[in-house]
Amino acid sequence: MPSASTGAPTTVVASSAAVARTEAVSVDTCADTSADTRLAPGGPGYRRMSFALFLAGVATFALLYSTQALLPLVSADFGVSASTASWTVSAATGALALFVLPLSALSERFGRRTLMTASLAIAVTVGLLVPFAPSVGVLIALRAVQGAALAGLPASATAFLAEEVRPKALITAIGLFVAGNSVGGMSGRIITGWVAQEWGWRVAVGVIGVLAVGCAVAFRLLLPAPRHFRAGSLRPAVLVRTVRGHLANPLLRRLYAIGALFMTVFGAVYTVIGYRLTDAPFSLPQGVIGSVFLVYLVGTVSASTAGKLVDRLGRRGALYLAGATTTAGLLVSLADSLPLVLLGLVLITAGFFAGHAVASSSVSHTAKEGRAQASALYQSAYYLGSSAGGTLGAVAYHSGGWAGTVALGLLAVAGVAGITLAGTRAARTQQQQRRRVVAVQH
Repeated sequence: MPSASTGAPTTVVASSAAVARTEAVSVDTCADTSADTRLAPGGPGYRRMSFALFLAGVATFALLYSTQALLPLVSADFGVSASTASWTVSAATGALALFVLPLSALSERFGRRTLMTASLAIAVTVGLLVPFAPSVGVLIALRAVQGAALAGLPASATAFLAEEVRPKALITAIGLFVAGNSVGGMSGRIITGWVAQEWGWRVAVGVIGVLAVGCAVAFRLLLPAPRHFRAGSLRPAVLVRTVRGHLANPLLRRLYAIGALFMTVFGAVYTVIGYRLTDAPFSLPQGVIGSVFLVYLVGTVSASTAGKLVDRLGRRGALYLAGATTTAGLLVSLADSLPLVLLGLVLITAGFFAGHAVASSSVSHTAKEGRAQASALYQSAYYLGSSAGGTLGAVAYHSGGWAGTVALGLLAVAGVAGITLAGTRAARTQQQQRRRVVAVQH
């Protein structure tokens, strides 16, 4: 199978031109890597770096989705509808999507570690204020600020990995960061569910804020100093030129769309699942609903093993499998049986995290320069998908129940399949053209 999800090249180039000239390594060649000072599994610093970014991923998703499992309680407390309450999630993810690109530009100038540290510091500070929101409007505004602050994490983290980790270990390293996202999302929802059942949603989000403080401190203490970062320019013209170059790349456009569509499914499902399980025929208490998010452990496994999946199926094959798994989960979840609903969530979660890990790592493989901007565009599309999925999923649930939310998810997965198929055809066309050129030359 070809090496990229929709035809990506196999040569991995570091984010800055200086690093690219001296340290670019072809995955498909037998080049000597003995002088490569980048981190590799088993080498010094790799484990610390992986754990530090894992904790950053935990804090990011725990904060970003801290109100998602609590939406029925937020609705009841402020007397608002599900679609209004869903904005406490959509505002955070939407703000992240809007700010990830400009903050990625700052990381090119001031460094990945510096920006990630500042972003976490602001986000956890706001997180400690969220429990005291006097109205739903103030709550939504605070969540938007929190999402904007968290925008400094995703693109900077993947750019940091692309610069500091050897190419062959890149998918695995990014998979571990994504696994941290899944653990953060899971633990945040479980903790808030049980705490909220006893003491209310405000105490629950306060506990998440304290948890995130601990993760942020440990992250800063553990993350090794960057050794391969080269400061770039903050000139707007340079940023615009880089962004235009990425958007002109059809492969990157496909990957951005795939990330957005996968996240639309995930955002829709997990925004309204609490309402479904609160309603008949399940009528579950808040603590039990929070425990349902243990299925995120499946996402941890599927994200961290994405590299092995790509080795066996190729990136496009892995994306097809991720889409098929997500589709199966959506259909199974339609049953009015709690075990089948849980099985559906397991399949949806496994498919989503595998697809996200493959697509995001493919962006890092594909971008030849301006990696932070390439990753930022992916993250922007990804979180716009989350914001759209949360809002549209709530509207669909209000209009057509769970079946309406599932229909929205199936439509998004069909889009993933169509885009991946278009990439497959484009790759075949390129192969045929290369063969014709070779035939003419010989």
